[in-house]
Amino acid sequence: MIRLTVLYNLPDGADEAEFLKWRLTDHQRTNEAMPGVEHTDFARITDCWPAGAMPPYRFQTTVEWRDRPAYEAGFLDAAVQKKLQENLRRLGSYCFFVSELLIDSGG
Repeated sequence: MIRLTVLYNLPDGADEAEFLKWRLTDHQRTNEAMPGVEHTDFARITDCWPAGAMPPYRFQTTVEWRDRPAYEAGFLDAAVQKKLQENLRRLGSYCFFVSELLIDSGG
């Protein structure tokens, strides 16, 4: 399983409620429709450890594909990358991680 994790903040002055309206509807459907996607989720980061530490990011998105070829065919597709460049304009700071799951205790 290949997992894409995106950690991000909104730019200063952004309307979080308006962002969430878009992110929870249109953009969620876009993520789910990427070729080969097996699972995707979105979260608001509320806490950090150790206690009292400030989270460096406000939001997290994860997207999973069954294997590397499926990830490459889906996420690295030219049309997906073009749309991604447009969507990144909505964000402030961000970081993308691509992970290969070596063990998964979930169903």
